[in-house]
Amino acid sequence: MFPAINQMQINLPADITFAAGLKTILRQDPDVILVGEIRDEETARIAIKSALTGHVVLSSLHATDASSALYRLIDMGIEPFLIASSLVGVVGQRLVRKVCPSCAAPYEPTSQERASYDSLGGPAKDVFVRGTGCNYCSNTGYRERVGVYEVLAVTDEIRELMTSLGSPQAMRALAVSQGMRQMGAEAMTLVAADVTTIDEVLRNVYVS
Repeated sequence: MFPAINQMQINLPADITFAAGLKTILRQDPDVILVGEIRDEETARIAIKSALTGHVVLSSLHATDASSALYRLIDMGIEPFLIASSLVGVVGQRLVRKVCPSCAAPYEPTSQERASYDSLGGPAKDVFVRGTGCNYCSNTGYRERVGVYEVLAVTDEIRELMTSLGSPQAMRALAVSQGMRQMGAEAMTLVAADVTTIDEVLRNVYVS
């Protein structure tokens, strides 16, 4: 329970949309605004204007990866210079299933799986494990899930590339050159720690 927090729900029959709710919230002069999801241009534009006027705005957005989120906002109709001026950072997230500890057993990955593991920078590893299926995991071989993340910090160079309408590939390459650890590499460290499997990573994590 956090002190000094007010929450309002979206109610479409009452015409309380994300955009209308955000406008109402701004009249109360909050320090931090959490928008459940940016779905359209109007909501995105109000959120960005809120950030430009000194508010901390947190929200979620559907995109392939962290760098693609910037171009998702452009697709919504937001001008690149506004995005560059207001955005501080993007966290990309995917969820992967964890190997069931009750039935985990060694196995030999296929040559394609091993190639993917090596190409994504997986640490040296001789023994891989996966769940064989048991009553605890309903014979799936997996129990629970864990997050895989990548963090894109919006630097001056990224802002410059954004305003000059650089390609998504160039944006991602620049972010990686400045230290962004990609989700694929992060996911393979979980494989190396026997937390998940190569197949699960390739199925759920965007691999460039």
